[in-house]
Amino acid sequence: MLNIYGMPLQKCSGDPLTGFLRNGCCQACDDDIGEHTICVEMTEEFLLFSRANGNDLITPQLQIGFPGLLPGDRWCVCLSRWIAAKNAGLVVPLDLEATDQSVLVSVPLETLESYASR
Repeated sequence: MLNIYGMPLQKCSGDPLTGFLRNGCCQACDDDIGEHTICVEMTEEFLLFSRANGNDLITPQLQIGFPGLLPGDRWCVCLSRWIAAKNAGLVVPLDLEATDQSVLVSVPLETLESYASR
């Protein structure tokens, strides 16, 4: 598992536990058709945007172990959702060391770096 810099992929979040495989990492895998490969620091704007576009990340769903997210939480989101938010003018911070290298197929490194949270 490598990040966009070709280094070992860092954990995005262990609390709340994220990733398609719920291992804390935004790693690409064949079963993940949503490409949960980009580590995002939640903002209120992004959470509301995502909910308005069919993916409610705010409301807890305890029956499936999802606590609901708050601004400041980090989460592996679908690459297409982040791109849609970016295209809508939202600035959504990224942890690039925790973002899978497969993202580079869709988004140039320079673009990703302009959204880096650190």
